[in-house]
Amino acid sequence: MEGYEVVTTEDEKVGKVVGTHGDHLIVEQGTIRKSKHALPRTFTEVDEGEKVVRMTVTKDIFCDSPKIDDEVDETAVAQHYGLAGGQESPATEGYGETVGDDPATGSEQQAASAGITSASQERAQAREQMGGETDQGVPEESPALLGDRYKHTKD
Repeated sequence: MEGYEVVTTEDEKVGKVVGTHGDHLIVEQGTIRKSKHALPRTFTEVDEGEKVVRMTVTKDIFCDSPKIDDEVDETAVAQHYGLAGGQESPATEGYGETVGDDPATGSEQQAASAGITSASQERAQAREQMGGETDQGVPEESPALLGDRYKHTKD
């Protein structure tokens, strides 16, 4: 895979593969001021025919990843990409085996860090807009309510 071009999903060139380290590709970026970054294979798709590696993360996330010199700090790389391998006991750890490329954070926390309003926050905002009403639009009398169904029966 050495020499393969690394591109984003939008075919924007990021760099080229100059080596591997465990489950990471070492990608060299830049022409004059070169830097190397470790990219987890979890976030790559290899096209052997075109000799291209496509990243499934954005260019910004890749460029902000820890630069490497001679040593790859796998824990720092995993933490940057939000992988469980970067934490001793990730929040997403269940009863099964935790694999290094499992996500380390849940969807609610990922949404919050991305600036997306969670479903529970949206519900709370809707309740506030309704003036704190909690009846959720259910009428007091309805033939569908359980008490009304049996109103005319004898005990």
